[in-house]
Amino acid sequence: MRMNDRSHAARATVPGSWMVLTAAALGIFALLTFLFNPMASNAAPAKATVVSTASTSLGRVLVNSHGHTLYMFGKDKNGKSSCTGQCATFWPPLIASGKLQATGGAKASLLGTTKRTDGRLQVTYKRHPLYTFAKDTAKGQTNGEGINAFGGVWDAVSPAGAKVVKSATGTGTGGGYGP
Repeated sequence: MRMNDRSHAARATVPGSWMVLTAAALGIFALLTFLFNPMASNAAPAKATVVSTASTSLGRVLVNSHGHTLYMFGKDKNGKSSCTGQCATFWPPLIASGKLQATGGAKASLLGTTKRTDGRLQVTYKRHPLYTFAKDTAKGQTNGEGINAFGGVWDAVSPAGAKVVKSATGTGTGGGYGP
């Protein structure tokens, strides 16, 4: 009888071992699935796209999160961007990333987006697509003001959402003129 007891005990431990191995394999599989699943990304959540204001030689203008002047393009119509390809190299569009946020004197009610031909969302202000200028490399620069390029004139944007007009004294008017 003792032999039967031993063989019964030996058989009882074999299924238990398989269960432990199976559970371990399933745990490893679950861990690998979690680590390599794109939906379980460890990437930081998208930050807000900030539009603010700053004082420049033109007066108070809209700026991006880096303090670089934001421009409107005279060729843009009906809230749609006309600046693509080589134009967008010199005048990079302000692309929406996360929630839109207005700070300083910028008005959240004037912020919006428009879909570009490449499918990305470009930030608008009072329906004007917004751009930076490649030659503005430091905060407060307005090197793109009044340039006629790519079929239209480029103007800095006032907090009211209009073109900034440089007066004879070197300061811009807050309201400006424009479409």
